Amino acid sequence: MRRFFRRAPPRTLGRAGERRAARWLRRRGYRVLARNLHVGVGEADLVCRAPDKKTIVIVEVKTRRARDDGGFAPEVAVGAAKSRKLTLVAQSVMKQNRWTDRPVRIDVVAVTWSPGGVRVRHLPDAVRL
Repeated sequence: MRRFFRRAPPRTLGRAGERRAARWLRRRGYRVLARNLHVGVGEADLVCRAPDKKTIVIVEVKTRRARDDGGFAPEVAVGAAKSRKLTLVAQSVMKQNRWTDRPVRIDVVAVTWSPGGVRVRHLPDAVRL
């Protein structure tokens, strides 16, 4: 099989996916407040303010290369354990920033790189708090 795109190391691919997701969200009215925010219980890939200017959105970015066999969608990688971790991260971010009076949600942005381009899918409120 002939490759039409250069394979990037997983860490580089993940960072590129986070940059693409941030740009995609900004174009839709989100304001990126932080990237790769580390708190005691884990990390938030992106912390954004939603277009309503009130809701804080913790974003988990999942990036994959497209596969010939279809593979699985990147968002499938957010299982029960990751959901619990993201909930703890969201609670910690809200407490540390004293945003307890604001609505919060956890979204997943799936970025799929393929020879034909990049596909971005946004799943709002993917993890219930």
